Order: sequence, then C-alpha cells, then structure tokens
Amino acid sequence: MAPIAGGAGAYAAERRKALGGKSGIAGLIQNKRVFGLTVFASMGGLYVHICYNQGVFSSVIPMWSFHDRMSSALDDAGKKGWMVAILECAWLGTLVTGYLADKLSRRYTIFLAVIVFIIGAIVQVTAQAPDAIYGGRFVVGLAIGSLSMIVPLYNAELAPPEVRGSLVALQQLAITFGILVSFWIDYGTNYIGGTKETQSEAAWRLPLALQIVPALILGAGTFFLPFSPRWLVNQGREEEALEVLSRTRDLPPDAELIQIEFLEIKAQYLFEKEISELKYPQWQDGSFSSDFQIGLHSYISLLKIPTLRKRVAVATITMFFQQFTGINAILYYAPTIFQNLGLTGDTVSLLATGVVGIVMFLATIPAVLWVDKVGRKPVLISGAFIMAACHFIVGIISSQFQDSWPEYPLIGAGWAACVFVWIFSIAFGYSWGPCAWIIVSEIWPLSVRAKGVSIGASSNWVRLTFLFLVTPPMMESLRYGTFIFFGIFSFLGGVFIFLIPETSNLTLEEMDTVFGSEGSSMAKEDAERQDAIYHRLGLVKNGDTEYPSEKNGATDEKVSHSAEHTEHT
Repeated sequence: MAPIAGGAGAYAAERRKALGGKSGIAGLIQNKRVFGLTVFASMGGLYVHICYNQGVFSSVIPMWSFHDRMSSALDDAGKKGWMVAILECAWLGTLVTGYLADKLSRRYTIFLAVIVFIIGAIVQVTAQAPDAIYGGRFVVGLAIGSLSMIVPLYNAELAPPEVRGSLVALQQLAITFGILVSFWIDYGTNYIGGTKETQSEAAWRLPLALQIVPALILGAGTFFLPFSPRWLVNQGREEEALEVLSRTRDLPPDAELIQIEFLEIKAQYLFEKEISELKYPQWQDGSFSSDFQIGLHSYISLLKIPTLRKRVAVATITMFFQQFTGINAILYYAPTIFQNLGLTGDTVSLLATGVVGIVMFLATIPAVLWVDKVGRKPVLISGAFIMAACHFIVGIISSQFQDSWPEYPLIGAGWAACVFVWIFSIAFGYSWGPCAWIIVSEIWPLSVRAKGVSIGASSNWVRLTFLFLVTPPMMESLRYGTFIFFGIFSFLGGVFIFLIPETSNLTLEEMDTVFGSEGSSMAKEDAERQDAIYHRLGLVKNGDTEYPSEKNGATDEKVSHSAEHTEHT
C-alpha cells in the first residue's frame, strides 16, 4: 500500500539509501547508540525471559531432586510434555501484546511483561508441588510471549534499514547466549549436595531464581530506553520522534538523512490515518471502545486484504518451518536425546547439551554481522538444507544402532550422531534462528505492524505447544523416525523460502511495494494517495529545490487535516 516503483516516494528512497550508512560491522559501529539500545533490550528481554528459562528447564527436568519433588508429573510422558508445553501458552501473551504495544507504547509493554515474568518466576522457585510449576510456567509464558514479539518489533522500529537485520538478529544472539549460560549453570548446580539421593533442591531452585536478577535490571533499564519513533509519530508526538531519530542516529535534527527518514515515517502514518478515517469514520474519538473496534478490524483486515493476507501467510508459514526444524524439541529434551544416542550418565549428557549452547551462540554472531549484506533468503535456504541433512544422517545412524547403544564398541556411532546434532545447531544458529524473526518483524505496514508481529509470534508459540506435547511420545514410539520427521520439514522450509521476496536493505515503509498487488485498482488508488502525501510533505525532487522541501517539511501545519483529507480522497 506504499507507492509503486517510480512513484513520488522513489526519489526519497534512493536519496536516503545514498545518504545511509554501511551494513555489517561498519554499520553497527556507525550506529553505536542504536546498537547499544537494542543490545540491552535483546539481552535483557530475550536472554532472560525466553531461552534462559527454556534452557534451564530442559536440564532441570532430569535432576534427581526435581524428579523426586515433582515425580507425580514426570513419571508419565504425557504429563511431562504438559509441564514443558504449558509455557507455550505464550501465544496468548503475544496476541494481547498486539493491542498493548499500540496503546501503552513498546517501551512500557516491555516493562509490564517484566513484572508478569517476575511473578511467575517466584511461583516456580517456591514450588512445593507440580501445580505450582504448572501455574508459574503459565504466567511466565504470558510474559515470554509478550517479549518475544515486542522486543524484535521495538528493535526493528528503532533501527536504520541498513543494519535492521543485524539489530533484530540480536534477539537470537541473546537467545543463544541464554541457552549457553543456562546449560552451564545447570551443569554446575547439578552437583549441589550430590547428583542422586543426596542432591539438594537448591540444584534446581537456584538456577530458576537467578532469572529474577537480570529481569530486575531490565525492568529498571526500560525507563532509560527511548520510545519507538514510529510509535511516537503514530501518537502525534512528532517533535519527540524527530528527537529520538536525531539522538539515536547521532545526527542533528535538520540533517537531510534524519529529515528524510522522519518524513517517510510521517508519510506512512498520514496514509494509514486517512485510510482509517475512510474505513472507520464512526470510531475516531480516541476512546477505549473505538480503539478496540479499530484494533479488532485491523486483525480482520489482515485476513481480508490480499496484500496483508500474503504477509500473514509469509509470517505464519516461516514460523511454522522454524519450529518444525525441531530446534526447540532438541533444546528442551537434549539430555534425553543424548542419552538415547548412547551417551550414558547425567554428566556426559549435560556436557553434550552444553556444547549445543556454545556452538549455537558462536554460529549466531556471523548472522548479526552479515545478514544485511548477504540477504535473508540465501541464509535461510542454506540453513534449511544443512539442518535437513543433519537430521537424516542422525536418523540413519540411529536406525542402525539404537538397539545397541549400550554396547561399548558402538560408542563412536553415538558420538558421530552427537556431532551432527551440533552441526544442526550451528546451521540453525546462523539461519532460521535470527532470520525468521527478522522477516516476521519487518514486513508489516505501520497501522497493523504490532498486530501482524503478534500473529506471527503467536503462531510460533502455538506450534511449540504442539511439539512439546508430542515430542516425548515421538521419541518413545518413532525413535529414529523423529529425526527423519524433522528432516523432511527442514527441507520443505528451504523450498518455501524460494517463494517469498527478499526484504533486506528496504525500509519498513518500502515493504508495501514488494508485498503489494501492483496493477489492481486498490494498488493504484493507494499509490496516488501516498504520492499526494509525499508531495505535501516535500518528499519529491522539484527541480533545484532544496531536498527535502523546507516549505512543505515536517513542521508545515498550515493546511488543516480536514482540508487535506478532502483534497486527497
């Protein structure tokens, strides 16, 4: 719903790209302030709340003292699956956050999620029976779901286009760092009081409690994060938005690059506002009821409007294949999987699990540095095919030796399978881990961006719930077939990526062009409306006129909105 190629916004886009910085390491250094802000949001939010919790719990489950305390819920594979899967009710948190992110702001929504998380974490730490674990993980899941969509959304809206992929990919780096830390914390606390009957309950209560410390830091630090400039424009707080852009880009407010980026954001906002006034004239009083009605119809529009429906499909299918690579099943049940591969003893399996965290963290670093240079599609396709090959190889090895793992001469086969699980983790770390979230966070127009990201994120958690419920029974019944199952879906994920457009190095406002339906009457009308707005704001090249035009710049308020609306509709 942005201007089609060659429209009034084309020159603005070309000029901004010419003035913009570099990608990769040079781009991150150039945008050091944005880099620092997004590192804090990612490391605080995603490391603590998503995968520190996931990584800790995967290694807590096999601990003797935890099993002794919660045996009634762990002796049955189905109940064990529910204990893990109940966290994935996070999908409910993501859907609610779509509304909260627009109403409260991205920043305050992060703070609210932190409070909810701390409450759930305390319930888990003090649990005396399985019911408290179920309840605590449900509450934590709500916070995790909220943070899983709000942090990449915030990072995407704060980032310049040339390093947006890198900054959004920081969330995956944070996730892998959380996995890395959690596995080795569990490995250390596993020895508190011993590893069997003498093991202290501090072995599992301590790592669960440690989550609360960085959560408190994130909550306090939230008040020092700037508001999203795009959210500020959407709220009519344009001076603040310009100030945030200026400060985070380390350029004066009147710098040409800042003016262009600000006016592009404002143009998109005006476009969406005029469309909203045309479609929902009865709900424009700013009340809760009106906001709710518009929000509800925004969700409906995601399924009714073809160009938005296409993005819903891209987001949900991308997240579908991300989870059906089997990554979270492996992370949660890694100790069990490595024991099934013949690596006997809790210590050996925990060590093997810890290596998964190391290799995945290291593999994610190149994605942060170079994903904007290489592009989303090559990274995703190569990662999918490598993961599929690893699954198939592990499945073949397991099919030959799964009934003979206890025999010492075959221990080499177990380690060979273990190595390919590590290679799989490397492939996921540089590809589908970061890039799936990048795509989901960047493909939406401003008016439905929070809601679109929430749908993509919630679909991720819904599928996780299913996978965590079925994985234990699958490992018991299918055995090596579990790897073949995930290998097939990894391969199909790579095939799917061939069908979607490349989104690297485009502004969030340009996404409408690559996902639009050029040639339709709707696209033509939308392009004409957006062109009129670009002319009104001065985002066009008018002979030798200074660019962007000062006469029609960001501070021009001479024309009333009602007059503008009449003229351009």
